[in-house]
Amino acid sequence: MMASTFPAWISDGSAIPDPLGHGQRAVTFLRRLRHPNAANTNAPPVVANTNSHPRAFQLYDWQERIVRRIYGPRNLDGSRTVKTVFLMLPRGNRKTSLAAALSLLHLFGPEARPAGQVIFAACDREQASIGFREAANIIREDHRLLRAVTIRDAFNSKKQITFPAKGSTLTALASDGGAAHGLTPAFTLIDEVHAWKGRDLWEAIKSGQAKTDDTLMVICTTAGRGAEGLAADLFDYARRVAMGEIVNPEFLPVLFMAEPDDDWQDVATWHKANPGLAYGFPSMSGLRALAKEAEGNPAELASFKQFNLNVWQANSRDPLFDLGTYDARCLDDDDADLEALPAYIGCDMSVSGDLTAVAIAFRHDDGQITLRSRVFVPGEDLRARGDRDGAPYERWRDDNLITVCPGPIIDHGTVEDHIRDLCGTFDVQEIAFDPHLARVTMQHLHDDGLPVFAFPQRPLTMGVAAGDMERIVTGRLIRHDGDPVQRHHFENVVTSRNPTSGLVRMHKARTASRIDAAVASAMAVSRATTAHNQKSRYDSPEVSGLFVI
Repeated sequence: MMASTFPAWISDGSAIPDPLGHGQRAVTFLRRLRHPNAANTNAPPVVANTNSHPRAFQLYDWQERIVRRIYGPRNLDGSRTVKTVFLMLPRGNRKTSLAAALSLLHLFGPEARPAGQVIFAACDREQASIGFREAANIIREDHRLLRAVTIRDAFNSKKQITFPAKGSTLTALASDGGAAHGLTPAFTLIDEVHAWKGRDLWEAIKSGQAKTDDTLMVICTTAGRGAEGLAADLFDYARRVAMGEIVNPEFLPVLFMAEPDDDWQDVATWHKANPGLAYGFPSMSGLRALAKEAEGNPAELASFKQFNLNVWQANSRDPLFDLGTYDARCLDDDDADLEALPAYIGCDMSVSGDLTAVAIAFRHDDGQITLRSRVFVPGEDLRARGDRDGAPYERWRDDNLITVCPGPIIDHGTVEDHIRDLCGTFDVQEIAFDPHLARVTMQHLHDDGLPVFAFPQRPLTMGVAAGDMERIVTGRLIRHDGDPVQRHHFENVVTSRNPTSGLVRMHKARTASRIDAAVASAMAVSRATTAHNQKSRYDSPEVSGLFVI
């Protein structure tokens, strides 16, 4: 079971350091703001000694904890510990309102600095305008604030709010990165980064923030799709910080999302992913209606998981199969029960410093396939390799989930020995290799009398193998032990389909992604199904001879 990324500190009542009182003053400022939509039946009770205005800005408990966690902890020199926040919330949890309020904290609140630049950045002008309008509307609710600032928000013009007393500005920017060069933002709100196309604006803002000390970037987004691109990279980094794989006190991940072991139909899961649900937002009846539509409708289910449960979709294009269906087939198969079953090995060999994977597929009498795999990883600079590949190799090594080979490349002798061990334990019928990368290994195993099988990794053969793998999983015939390495490699697979032949091509979601175990598994599963179906009727022990009529 994977470690949880859920921000338990939001509700556990643990102390949040605030040595200089900056967390408290941020909370006090936000509570003094007003919001045009604050007067509603879901409003929390008025807290003593705070803003009692009927449209007082509603800072809920979970939001207050986030604010205190951002602004309270300080370094020895008094600077803010947190420099980047990755706040992931499903739709309807009022992340735009909170982000807009934080921008005002930096525009004319206690976090404002002389000539400070506050930026609202989004994928396009309309999206950038949403957060800007939210901030402007908060200001318009208080005539004192409205007199203190200048709001420029004419249609089709630059959106900007100026606070002359400090010379600070709040500006909305779209994804034209050139417009951001030359700026020095003190606070940046990155809105819905999952919808961004490219890195120009991001790189311009990041380089601009590096010009000055004690800057803050808040990334507010709903879950996206794909394992490549800016958003996926940021989410993957935030996830690894949340799990403790990366230690970076300057980066604060706040990930409200359903996790792999959560039941998407369970109301408790809905509350876990939607912290506002306890206060009436989003609508519970609305979630029930969407969940009902998602039953038996894969497209609606994917949408519900992404936008309402914040589950990041693994691939930007078609995955090989639904990972939820795959996850549901985690079953307890004892090795002793597998020894009598026909087994087929697939091996994806490596070149240079790549990974090698060996998969073994056991065919049950009823057509089900039990799948196991083993990944071999070069051990040289394992931590850096894990950072590059987006995989916790050191933890997997410690948990004996992978085999780490000393040095910069895979020792093929170690792979051969593993295959020999499998053949000595199980009833292995075939060992499939792509001869292009494995001629020497194939010869060594053949000389040992083992059933080596040539399986060229060409579009036709691998297209069939990918199709067999997809059919076995979709048909709920797969069985596996929940190996996180194997799942990670399947998760990294994206597919393209030939419109004429229908053949499936498996490839990586991004250059650093690893799919070796998925390729080896497809080879093994394909041979377990194809070789079995191609056996002659006269191989059966029930047939005593040839009959001619």
